[in-house]
Amino acid sequence: MAPIFILIILIGLFALEIFYFKIADHFNIIDKPNHRSSHTTVTIRGGGIIFTLAALIFFFTFGFQYTYFILGLFLISLISFLDDIFTLNNKLRLSIHLLSVLLMFYQWNLFSLSWYWIPIALIFVIGTINAYNFMDGINGITGGYSLLAIATLYYINEQVTSFTSSDLLITVGLSLLVFNFFNFRKKAKCFAGDVGSVSIAFIIVFLIGQLVIQTQNFNYILLLLFYGLDAVTTIVFRVIRKENIFEAHRSHFYQFLSNEKKWPHLLVVSIYILIQLIINVLLILFVGKDSLTALFLIVTSGIIFLIVRFMMEGKDRLIKSVTNE
Repeated sequence: MAPIFILIILIGLFALEIFYFKIADHFNIIDKPNHRSSHTTVTIRGGGIIFTLAALIFFFTFGFQYTYFILGLFLISLISFLDDIFTLNNKLRLSIHLLSVLLMFYQWNLFSLSWYWIPIALIFVIGTINAYNFMDGINGITGGYSLLAIATLYYINEQVTSFTSSDLLITVGLSLLVFNFFNFRKKAKCFAGDVGSVSIAFIIVFLIGQLVIQTQNFNYILLLLFYGLDAVTTIVFRVIRKENIFEAHRSHFYQFLSNEKKWPHLLVVSIYILIQLIINVLLILFVGKDSLTALFLIVTSGIIFLIVRFMMEGKDRLIKSVTNE
């Protein structure tokens, strides 16, 4: 993509985001802080709609590529945006999510493979989308972590193996730069909302899926390892404490650092990005297709993460049920 075209798209995305702010302000699409929030002021919700708009710009500008993926992204973004505003019926929301995921599978040509790949892919896709939604709780974390993922995927696409459209990666990356401009700050101008966290997760999962299918290398899932460690360990601890894992909470490690330890949001986000960056470098330079090395990286990272959580949060906070106190 020519530099001048990149600049035009970047300016256009800035204009679209600002235009959305005016619409959101007019229709009162805002996020009010509550006892579970990590923020204290009223903030515009749904700024992450820019990710889907960027994908649509790519679709209409670069030859209508990945039609089924784009359709699935549009549907899951639309239902998430409406859910941000109205709180929709769960059956309707989940039905659209499933339809969108199936459209992604069709784009991957997954239905031509053996049947058992479908449930495996469903677990990966739905698990990742939900983890992204759960992890979207402080300024900068969704935009910063996702920008690292897209930048790494762009490097792999350009320098390691070509698996997708570089134009798609650049356009989505530009939308993340725009979003981070308004969100990666001490006092955010906007939050991603479900439309943002769900749509960027859908995009990144699609890209990683393309990469895995192209290379037959499942180790690339580790591009989301640190998010996975926080999300999975938090669910396990909540199950141990006999909590309802489907209820809203602030039990993630990043939330503990931000809310209880009072670490600045951007410091916490920077730590998460740095750790995932180290994992990405190790993955590309040393792990490659070696499953044993990948397993060693997962186990080692998991053990270190658990040790840090127990040292900082304490045994009682992590595994002791409130009802038993």
